[in-house]
Amino acid sequence: MPVVHDPECHDIGMTNRLAARRRLSNLQAKMSCHYPIDRSGDIMAMVAEHKRAWHAGVSCWEGCRDINSRSIGIEICNPGPECDRSDFPDTQMEAAMALSLDIVARYPIPPYQVPAHRDVAPQRKQDLGEKFNWRRLYESGIGLWVPPKPVVAGGGIKPGESGGRVLDLQTKLRSYGL
Repeated sequence: MPVVHDPECHDIGMTNRLAARRRLSNLQAKMSCHYPIDRSGDIMAMVAEHKRAWHAGVSCWEGCRDINSRSIGIEICNPGPECDRSDFPDTQMEAAMALSLDIVARYPIPPYQVPAHRDVAPQRKQDLGEKFNWRRLYESGIGLWVPPKPVVAGGGIKPGESGGRVLDLQTKLRSYGL
């Protein structure tokens, strides 16, 4: 039985649970999740929490490269970046918050250890994207919200750069789980 540590939130690039259910139950798709949440806030149990689902893909969190066996996958149905990404409705946000709080209450998961797909696979995925209200989720007691800082000219690290600034950034990312 997999050890469950982290719920993981990401979107499936679909707007309704029937399309999500067809995709997530198609054996050729090689993807599944524990809970898809449609835009109306309806939550469907697809895979038992103690069973492995195939939602994270190639990923890493806190040095673990097998996220599927140690997480509960929550798919939040949204058109995704390939389409004209729309806002996440209040009913869907409320359902995601309630489900996440329920999972965190039942397992020894620190609330800040609820990553997005982009956190565990930043080279491959960008969901939940800019329209998901991470601050609202954080204010409900789930996730981590770091207020964005203004971008300053010349402050970035360029490809191929090495040295102290790169090491400092890598250390900070490692402490966060990347």
